Amino acid sequence: MPPVQPLRVAFAGTPEFARAALEAIHAAGFPVVAVLSQPDRPAGRGMQLQASPVKQYALAQGLGPVLQPRSLRRQGKYPEEAGAAVDALAGIAPDVMVVAAYGLILPAEVLALPRHGCINIHGSLLPRWRGAAPIHRAIEAGDAETGITLMQMDEGLDTGAMLACEATPIAADDSTGSLHDKLAAQGARMVVQALERLARGETLGATPQPADGVTYAEKIGKEEARLDLRRPAAVLARQVRAFTPFPGATVQIGDTVIKCWQARAEPAPAAPAAPAGTVLAADADGVLVACGEGALRVTELQRPGGRRQAAQSFLQGMPLAAGSRCALPDGQV
Repeated sequence: MPPVQPLRVAFAGTPEFARAALEAIHAAGFPVVAVLSQPDRPAGRGMQLQASPVKQYALAQGLGPVLQPRSLRRQGKYPEEAGAAVDALAGIAPDVMVVAAYGLILPAEVLALPRHGCINIHGSLLPRWRGAAPIHRAIEAGDAETGITLMQMDEGLDTGAMLACEATPIAADDSTGSLHDKLAAQGARMVVQALERLARGETLGATPQPADGVTYAEKIGKEEARLDLRRPAAVLARQVRAFTPFPGATVQIGDTVIKCWQARAEPAPAAPAAPAGTVLAADADGVLVACGEGALRVTELQRPGGRRQAAQSFLQGMPLAAGSRCALPDGQV
């Protein structure tokens, strides 16, 4: 087997999903010669500027330089920032760039800079769930499995040829939070394996994505958080898991918006039939709400300014009577 040669890696990513990959690449001994991450954003109650998980790790480990342009397009809204960042990358001349949940479009000029191109870690089995929120959408849709695809990036939206693909089952109790952590570790392992192959002089086989089976994972909007209780309970239970931890699925009773962190679908009581949104029971077992089909039992809840609580503790601070009505998204009660 040929000896492993140094492979100079540039890395582009922003959230925790990306930080896991950066940590694995660094731990595997690859020189990380540049790190790109989105600009610091206000966060927390004080809305203080906060560095991304990727930037925090890079600074702590002395990786870099760290580049944080608002755009990489020389002809875009921030041409000076973009030009400076692209020129810096060109001067560094990395062998390969790894991209994971970066959040900015890489123009053709950047894609062509590394001699091995840009490898993207995508949290789905492409071409299913191209786009911004593949983990959320896979759970919401009721998919039995998802996985990681390593992709040779091109100018399209997650349209590049596949370099590696590995499936993982979606457990019945998986939330976006738990599945995210599984996929982040899986993607980190897979990209290190790919880099090790490149370093040995091997070629990563690139397979074009099939034309059939393309779906798009639209970005999650806060307006999606409200549960429409006219929908089937099984669909709503998946929505609760998909929107945990962000944006958090909600119901509204009176003027109070309640977050629902854990829930399961159950058959509705045989009689009497109750309109969707009616609280059927509220006790230590959970808050049972009538849906368009079946009933949703919410077992972990949170009221404004409070913390996540099991139903029994929640109801001690906010009792709910059977017959209470949850508002529907269009304002009906």
